[in-house]
Amino acid sequence: MVDYRDRYFEDWTEGEIVESGPHLMTEERMRTFAEEFDPQPFHIDPAAAAETLYGGIIASGWHTGSVLMRLLATFLGPSSMGSPGVDNLRWHLPVRPADVLRLRVHVLEKRVSSSRPERGIIRWHHDLLNQHDQVVMSLDAVLFIQRRP
Repeated sequence: MVDYRDRYFEDWTEGEIVESGPHLMTEERMRTFAEEFDPQPFHIDPAAAAETLYGGIIASGWHTGSVLMRLLATFLGPSSMGSPGVDNLRWHLPVRPADVLRLRVHVLEKRVSSSRPERGIIRWHHDLLNQHDQVVMSLDAVLFIQRRP
C-alpha cells in the first residue's frame, strides 16, 4: 500500500481516489466506546439490542465516525492543518461486530488559500465501506493542507 503521509498540497490531484487499509470492528471496542459516549441499549446490551430493528449490537455512529477519522489519518501526516467542518454527513448502514471497514477518499477540488498562501484547501468526499463494499458512512469535508516548503 502507498504511504500518503509525506504528501503536501501539491502532491494531491483533483479526481484522485485513495483507499486505506482495513479496520476490524469488534463488539468489545464497540461496547466500550458506547458505554462512555453513546450508552443506548442497541450499542451496549446484547439482549436489548436483539429486540430492536437492528437485531443485535451495532456501533455508535460516532464510533464509526471516529474510525473514519483514524483511517483518514493514514493519508495525512504533518502536512494536515485541520478542517473547518464537514457537510453531507450520513450513516447509510449499521456497523456490526466483525465488520471490516476501509476508507475511500476522492479529491474533489483543490486550491491555494487566498488569505494564507502557505496552505492549500482540498475538498474531499469520504466513503467508509464494509467488507461487502457497501457504504456505511459518507461525508464531504474541506481540509487545510500545508504547501511544500
